[in-house]
Amino acid sequence: MNDPTHFELDARARAMLEEMGVRVWWPMPQAQASVPESEAASPAVQDAPAVQAVQAPTTPVRAAAVRTQPPAPAPAAKPVAMAPRPLPEVQGLDWPALEQAVQQCQACGLCQSRKNTVFGVGDVQAQWMVIGEAPGENEDLQGQPFVGQAGKLLDNMLRAIGLDRQATGQAGVYIANTLKCRPPGNRNPEPQELSTCAPYLVRQVQLVKPRIILAMGRFAVQSLLQTSEPIGKLRGRVHQYQGVPVVVTYHPAYLLRNPADKAKAWADLCLALQTQQGASTA
Repeated sequence: MNDPTHFELDARARAMLEEMGVRVWWPMPQAQASVPESEAASPAVQDAPAVQAVQAPTTPVRAAAVRTQPPAPAPAAKPVAMAPRPLPEVQGLDWPALEQAVQQCQACGLCQSRKNTVFGVGDVQAQWMVIGEAPGENEDLQGQPFVGQAGKLLDNMLRAIGLDRQATGQAGVYIANTLKCRPPGNRNPEPQELSTCAPYLVRQVQLVKPRIILAMGRFAVQSLLQTSEPIGKLRGRVHQYQGVPVVVTYHPAYLLRNPADKAKAWADLCLALQTQQGASTA
């Protein structure tokens, strides 16, 4: 062809133009005017403007490149927190089975951050039972309730009324916490955590059969007595838990921060001693 204003489109260019929806048309030379319509539409002879032939492949080729790219990798799955398991049935368990149930407990989220469960210590047939709040850092590390400076103060308080955590019989005492696992950062126990852990303490009280319970600390007192009243309003009188007399007092850790209230705690110990002696002679 000598006319530079037209040229033949190959099949690939024509297919791309059709995919774009571009209708290809160009005036044919006079000599071809008599060509039948069916032949004029043939891809082998139909002409298109030069600008269309040059630019047509640009966009479709780019689009085809996008389609051939591999799919982007899926985002990494976020770690899923371990779902709490139901609390095992503890009614009827003896001491070894109950302690094992506590050690294996995963009924709340505290199981994921604890180092040790804190079950209890002392004479399992003692007349006295001391119940605290939740384990702290030292308790979590050693797996025993009331250790560290607060534990030393508790031991001194008990010795003042003739009791010892290492003793048995009349001088024996059993010590446990309301919560068996340490809350992270020694934060306050949450109500759901206290209620979830409560059956373990219920069973411990049933097994010990104490004559007196000394409840130490706000969360222990409120959990045992199911009340929101502060300790200041609950002191000085005898309460009941499962038929067992309960005397409430301040936690030793609180007394270390507020030594002026040690006199009140001593009065509470004396009330508990009188109550226990009265229950023993009844």
